[in-house]
Amino acid sequence: MRILHVLNHTRRQNGHVHAAVDLACAQVKLGHEVFMASEGGDFDSLLKANGVKTIYIPHQRKIPHLLRALFGLHRAIGRYDVDVVHAHMMTSAVIAFPICKLRGVPLITTVHNEFEKSATLMGLGTRVIAVSDVVGASMQRRGVRPSKLKVVLNGTIGSSRSTGRSEEPKPLRSPSILFVGGLHPRKGLPDLLDAFEVVHKSYSDARLYIVGDGPLREEYKARAAALDSARDITFVGSTTDPYPYMLGADIFVLPSHADPAPLVLSEAREAGCAVVGSSVDGIPQLLEHGKAGLLVPPRDPAALADMLRHLLEAPSRLSEWRQKSQFRIEHLTIERVARETLEVYNEARAPSAASPAMAS
Repeated sequence: MRILHVLNHTRRQNGHVHAAVDLACAQVKLGHEVFMASEGGDFDSLLKANGVKTIYIPHQRKIPHLLRALFGLHRAIGRYDVDVVHAHMMTSAVIAFPICKLRGVPLITTVHNEFEKSATLMGLGTRVIAVSDVVGASMQRRGVRPSKLKVVLNGTIGSSRSTGRSEEPKPLRSPSILFVGGLHPRKGLPDLLDAFEVVHKSYSDARLYIVGDGPLREEYKARAAALDSARDITFVGSTTDPYPYMLGADIFVLPSHADPAPLVLSEAREAGCAVVGSSVDGIPQLLEHGKAGLLVPPRDPAALADMLRHLLEAPSRLSEWRQKSQFRIEHLTIERVARETLEVYNEARAPSAASPAMAS
């Protein structure tokens, strides 16, 4: 099959980019011819090394750029005789929709960030992929018919991005608590800072490591500096590979307020951390609804502190939850994601598949 992915860019800072790059490389390994149309970015060399052909398509929301994008996509679909177009963000879907309709090529859309109002436009696809059950339910409430909607849970284990990564754990001081994510409100880091302050009063040897960057980094650093536990909080900053930090951590915490299906959870589970996540969006599903990780209410630092103390007070309990992180870990492989996605493509290519013009 000849597959064309359309993406705003291939820079590292967005989780949906990681998911699309992982998928494209995995599809090549399964024997398909795969193209990536975007404005380019950090992952272009990785895509090339894995046999994914890159095509430059502008995505700026200005009429001259959009016209160039429409023309470029139209030419690429014809030149490479593409069987399926897969759009991963709203701008990509809007650009691809009229071209796919004109050429009679199925358009697949993946909803990565359903909390954005513009996610409704992803219903333009012949088939719509949701990255978790909660995202699927949200898209149905927005008017996408169940018959054109398919849930393909995110997973990243075995991805090409992980090839050659360091397997040497970072020497974190134990007991270590780790956060990896963007430093912006949706990820809930202030809740973790408040919870750690409470935990630290009982477990003064505990350490908190924060890996990531974002617009609120300085604000969060100032907030942490004002805490009594400040000397045991480390802001690592941005890194191209957080996995060694996961290998070195005892507990991984993701206190998000909204998170459709964060890839970081499959990586933390693969690394063997005991995982604590907030019970929002796709997090419970990625933690097997409490069988592979512990769940706490979102926006509740007190509950998070109680859970961390629950783990720290008994080393055997912490060890038990590290082992539980491996429960059904094989379900989080990129190969499973690729095969389920190909099933969606085949459904969309079937003669009975709904036309894009009928999209909700």
